[in-house]
Amino acid sequence: MINFLDLKKINNRFRNEINSRIEKVLDKGWYLQGEENEIFSNNFAKYCGTKYALGVANGLDALNLIIKANGFSIGDEIIVPANTYIATILAISQNGCTPVLVEPDINTYNINPDLIEEKITKNTRAIMVVHLYGQAVQMQKIWDLAKKYNLKVFEDSAQAHGAIYNNKKVGNLSDASAFSFYPGKNLGCMGDGGAITTNDEELFKKIKAIANYGSDRKYHHIYKGVNSRLDEIQAAILDIKLKYLDKDNQKRSQIAKFYRENIKNDKIILPETYDEKAHVWHVFVVRTKNRDEFQEYLKSNNIQTIIHYPTPPHKQGAYKEWNHLSYPVTEKIHRTIISLPISPVMTDDEISKVVRVVNKY
Repeated sequence: MINFLDLKKINNRFRNEINSRIEKVLDKGWYLQGEENEIFSNNFAKYCGTKYALGVANGLDALNLIIKANGFSIGDEIIVPANTYIATILAISQNGCTPVLVEPDINTYNINPDLIEEKITKNTRAIMVVHLYGQAVQMQKIWDLAKKYNLKVFEDSAQAHGAIYNNKKVGNLSDASAFSFYPGKNLGCMGDGGAITTNDEELFKKIKAIANYGSDRKYHHIYKGVNSRLDEIQAAILDIKLKYLDKDNQKRSQIAKFYRENIKNDKIILPETYDEKAHVWHVFVVRTKNRDEFQEYLKSNNIQTIIHYPTPPHKQGAYKEWNHLSYPVTEKIHRTIISLPISPVMTDDEISKVVRVVNKY
């Protein structure tokens, strides 16, 4: 079986380094808000090109904290792509704000900048972009709209660690960015983890305090905060893997290039990118009309696939008040997409087999 993502094989490459670093944490006996977090946060900020980075418990918390720290609440609207993973939208609604859904571009799967302005109202406070599937959003029109209407811009960068737009990495394209380090991400830990990046010192300090029970120093609470901290072991693991992220992304890009050049089947629609540096290929998403049949065909040929994602947020039970709404482009994407195996540990034989089997479908 060609696994969609072999996490054991991915992480075994760093086994000795990870074991050594974990032993270091154990020897110190310090498990939260210690040296490992400081080292990783500094290195991740440097990698993204931002002044600040803060490790938090997970990607959803990162999104939540950004919105909370900006003081948005009931009645405030945040524009967000309709086809994102539900976490992006959950963060908005959990802060009492109203998510305003915008259709994506069918070619890039990212939010369609040309459809945003018509959704802006007197209650709009921010635009939350999502670098979906690993491709950086083309930000210029969004920056222009933000300036025109005095809006904040936030990034959900959970799937795009290392992607580049306009010579800047994601995480450095907005007022603040949220990252997830879920194990399957391009930069993944061995549990849950997340981070926030920003160049705004005041915002950074506020987020840091809110994430630690609203405390700016021990037993002194200036905000009604939460508990969202990246533990020392996960920070140590992430700092090790960060050194190899660009190399791993390069391998993903090579696989994607091979797929795009060699998959030749008119039943399969291949993904597009406007710039090779803009896409880190967190997943390689194709579209096909008979998705279930195609997935079973691949399974019968020992190729594992995953659907990212079968049901759009506005059709989920969690948002039943939206179930009657229609977003045709979003629904078409969610009805036809399927992700082929792609990872930095795939062999040439496995990559060639995927192509060969897909072409015979």
